[in-house]
Amino acid sequence: MPTADRGLACELTGWGRYPVVRGREIKSEDLYAATALANLSRGLARSYGDSSLPATENDVVVNTSLANRMLEFNPQTGVLRAEAGVSLWQLNRVFLPRKWFVPVSPGTQFVTLGGMIASDVHGKNHHVDGCFGQHVLSVKLRVADGRIIDCSPQVETELFWATVGGMGLTGHIIEATVQMKPIASPWIWEESQRIDGLDAMIDGLKRAAQNWPMTVGWVDCLARGAHLGRGILMKGRWAEPSEAPARANKRGQSPFVRSTLRAVPANGDCPLLFAPSSKSRLRVPFAFPHVALCRASMKAFNLLYFWKHLPRLKRRIVDPQAFFYPLDALDDWNLIYGKRGFTQYQCVLPHAADNGPARRFLERFVSAGGMGFLCVIKDCGQEGRGMLSFPRPGISIALDFPIDRTKTPLLVNRLNELVLAEGGRIYLTKDTFTLAEHFRAMEPRLEAFNRVRRTWDPEGRLRSAQSVRLLGDKP
Repeated sequence: MPTADRGLACELTGWGRYPVVRGREIKSEDLYAATALANLSRGLARSYGDSSLPATENDVVVNTSLANRMLEFNPQTGVLRAEAGVSLWQLNRVFLPRKWFVPVSPGTQFVTLGGMIASDVHGKNHHVDGCFGQHVLSVKLRVADGRIIDCSPQVETELFWATVGGMGLTGHIIEATVQMKPIASPWIWEESQRIDGLDAMIDGLKRAAQNWPMTVGWVDCLARGAHLGRGILMKGRWAEPSEAPARANKRGQSPFVRSTLRAVPANGDCPLLFAPSSKSRLRVPFAFPHVALCRASMKAFNLLYFWKHLPRLKRRIVDPQAFFYPLDALDDWNLIYGKRGFTQYQCVLPHAADNGPARRFLERFVSAGGMGFLCVIKDCGQEGRGMLSFPRPGISIALDFPIDRTKTPLLVNRLNELVLAEGGRIYLTKDTFTLAEHFRAMEPRLEAFNRVRRTWDPEGRLRSAQSVRLLGDKP
């Protein structure tokens, strides 16, 4: 096989900037050719840990971000067919002005269509619309023996649901067909409220889920005692046209939208609506020094973020970029956590009348020395059909914290022990340090997933650094 076909030797990492591994990466507009002998595909590298990293330095990883064409869109039905490398950022620029949106959106728009399927992403509307995979109509997949397979909920059903949330381990996603969602306007009506403690936060999430399609909470993860779990509860819905801004701003449509719309085949008219303008983003210029990441600075940030929410209750029209992707306003925000990198720990814990599982989790995080700027809490709905999809009914908690090579694995172990005891599980897309025995104990669906993998890939060609660490794949 020619050297060029095996890509360029390089160092690769995820959004957490740890671990850094060597491998061979191919970037190509032609996924049919690029994936022929590759071991893994990855998009914009927004998974936090090692799920999109090669298992060995000789493994070939296909970067799909150049294969980003929107192939077909029907404005009457909202059905979109696109290549795996198209980004959510592109989709938003094209479809928000036309009053269409992805059915489920994660917390960043710098992810690819293939990555959203492989992670089976969830969002603020999980209690209403479930995970992204529930809205995927079909996937074109290159499996380990080189064949291109069309799979869907009706065709090659097991392969399809193993691919949804399967972290790229069942095959290379070439393209996908997705059901887009019509929206009333490209603006969000948001109600946010400062909440004083964990019980009020969880109860507020549960009440809001009955009337609001999108809910989320930010939590001060370093508060203790009666203030444990205090934070900001946010609820949102798509604004009605009568509520949206009435006058079009000349900058309401970016040049990217004007140029890209022509590339989207359509079977009818799809008129544009005044939408929020693209805003320039700030950039973190360098990795923060480790000394800046102390408990005092993080406590100060959490305290300021909590008290700056004045008045206690706000109601307003907001830009969907700010509502769905607040961190996207700051390019390279992962550098804030310094050269050592950071990890995100995300788990889902079963509901309890006394909110005990969530309380015990936050108490353990603080008592074990954990510290971080960001803690997000959500109320999850029904479990998805993806064989390894993350959400299940309960409370999801996600925490970002800087990595200490000695202390962080011990902290993750302690958190996993509690999650196991409470009957919860972790999110593979965010994981970096979980032990194989912990993951296997919390994931009863793993045997069924491995059976499908072995059926389609008996030699174990498709693998990642994460699958070696957690699933026992051979490096």
